[in-house]
Amino acid sequence: MTTGGALARLIRSTAARAAAGDAEVCELCAAPVAEEHPHLHDAEEERVRCVCGPCSVLFDRGGAGEGRYRLVPRRRVRLPAVGTDVLGVPVGLVFFVPRADGTVTAEGPSPAGAMRWEVDAAAWRRLAETCPPLAGVEPEVEALLVNTVHGADHHWIVPVDDCYRMVAVIRRHWRGLSGGGAVWPAVEQFFAGLTERS
Repeated sequence: MTTGGALARLIRSTAARAAAGDAEVCELCAAPVAEEHPHLHDAEEERVRCVCGPCSVLFDRGGAGEGRYRLVPRRRVRLPAVGTDVLGVPVGLVFFVPRADGTVTAEGPSPAGAMRWEVDAAAWRRLAETCPPLAGVEPEVEALLVNTVHGADHHWIVPVDDCYRMVAVIRRHWRGLSGGGAVWPAVEQFFAGLTERS
């Protein structure tokens, strides 16, 4: 298991800006961005970049940026319970990211960041046969986000930046060894705030 470098960089940069009181800016043109703004996946640096609306339009086609940058989609789809136990990941709060090379990673948030495992790609394909929407998850930029902790039943296809926001919630609220009393209500509030959109 390793800590995801791209996720750690995103969380550190967001936390540093928040601590300094700096407004977020587009990482391409430096224009101010709204609190909710588009993101680009930077394949070369394996990170997510904040962008403004006008810059995001430049990357809404598949061939833009010579393949280095991909616009993170905005769709969210709530799924019925998905039998993710067949993927062999022993945690109840996890997100699965298909990769461009056909591999699939599972990332479970922790107070130190995201812990990453490689999932058996054949098991992912078998799961997608039982839940067809999973076959349409866009590599690198979308994920299956699952929360079954404390009896929760959340299964979502989300933009990968939603997963990073969820990890940031955990890091912000986690206290001590077990997480404390604030972290799980904050996670539930995060999932309650997800809404389907196409």
